[in-house]
Amino acid sequence: MDFKVNSSSFLDWSGDILALGFFEEKTELTGDLASLNDKLDGVITELIEENDFKGKANSTVVARVGAKNPIRKIMLVGLGKQEDCTSNGIRLAAGAIARSTAKENGKTLGIALGIEDYEGDTVAQMITEGVILALHKDNRFKSDAKDEVKLTNIDLLGLQASDNAITKGKQISDGVILARELVNSPPNDINPITLTKVAQDLAKEYNLELKILEKEECESLGMGAFLGVAQASDIPPKFVHLTYKPQGTAKRKLAIIGKGLTFDSGGLNIKGAGSGIETMKMDMGGAAATFGAAKAIAQLKPDVEVHFISAITENMISGKAMHPGDILTASNGKTIEVNNTDAEGRLTLADALVYTDKLGVDAMVDLATLTGACIVALGNDIAGLWTRDDKLAQDLQVASEGAGEKFWQMPMETDYFDIMKSAIADIKNTGSRAGGSITAALFLEQFVENTPWVHLDVAGPVWAEKPNNINNEGGTGFAVRTLVNWVSQ
Repeated sequence: MDFKVNSSSFLDWSGDILALGFFEEKTELTGDLASLNDKLDGVITELIEENDFKGKANSTVVARVGAKNPIRKIMLVGLGKQEDCTSNGIRLAAGAIARSTAKENGKTLGIALGIEDYEGDTVAQMITEGVILALHKDNRFKSDAKDEVKLTNIDLLGLQASDNAITKGKQISDGVILARELVNSPPNDINPITLTKVAQDLAKEYNLELKILEKEECESLGMGAFLGVAQASDIPPKFVHLTYKPQGTAKRKLAIIGKGLTFDSGGLNIKGAGSGIETMKMDMGGAAATFGAAKAIAQLKPDVEVHFISAITENMISGKAMHPGDILTASNGKTIEVNNTDAEGRLTLADALVYTDKLGVDAMVDLATLTGACIVALGNDIAGLWTRDDKLAQDLQVASEGAGEKFWQMPMETDYFDIMKSAIADIKNTGSRAGGSITAALFLEQFVENTPWVHLDVAGPVWAEKPNNINNEGGTGFAVRTLVNWVSQ
């Protein structure tokens, strides 16, 4: 799809579909809108009245225009209340336009939203992201897959914006789509070896530094928690450390750590009927977002050094599997009594956090599909955020607002840690059922000593059961935009 900024009025545009934005309860036609309505023999007025169009957010109505006109169809899109308009609202409106255009089989699309509360570059970037992400469909594993997107040209009308804004929107979308497709990939396609190959390809394409620790090297570093999870799999574990460095002096150094369980059987505490085991290919959603962010950041080239880290393995069942009751020793020397082999993600993250804590970065974020308890607490659309650093929490919240991704800060309730004390080791890997996402965060905190740190539990939002807004069924690429904003701000 070819996006172009066009400062000309929509009155002069010709093509298949012209999409016009309206704020809620502001559907009166004045200025160029009134002139276009007259030019089209009142079709816009009829469209508003016949469909009782009020401009509610992301609502769309479409009508065919007479054959003699240079425009084939008119689309009206609701922007919601003007005082509630956000940058993400623009992104979602663009997604609604894209979906409607696809249904109408449009090839050329003109978009004129008439939003003056945001700079033109912001509007152009949000429209680009919304259109690309709404139209993305992952058909890689269908034998009869066809390119369902006929849309080829999108003109952003009446907008003062740079081509760089469109490029930025495309680059961020690249990262989101990579994360989506990694999560969608079945576990016989994405495993520790092939996921590591993704990191190798990113390093080669974007000239990133790459360090891969094989099992023996992980053993030499004492990563007993990570390797305890990995020991049942026939596929060797991989510890990936990908680094982006700017050309000049880095203003700051950051790290992103993603949980990389390419499949989670639950281990000997096997996931039973109704557990969603068939979807456990998505348990590497944290690593997917980490590598998606790497792809976007490598193209955006911020003046920030960023480390992308994932301890990658499967959690399988075999004669070599870790048992409930085993004691593992993490790379910081802490001993862990395994009372549930299905609480494996935090074990892999433990050694990844110890490793990252030694890099001397200014801040680090881990993200993981860690607990079902977080979904119970916050639902499918909101991720949990834990930290004791108020500034870091605020930075992530600001980044997420611009990204249109929802996080809710949860308590680091220190007293809950008592639930995880072990009589025979330093700590157990799970607490009680109550407060499960909080105790998971308290567990991870035991493996961070020096670096400002935030934990993100993204178990709900990384997957969509049905299409909505700019997401389609399956992997959503959740957190990529937030991570990119966090690094870039």
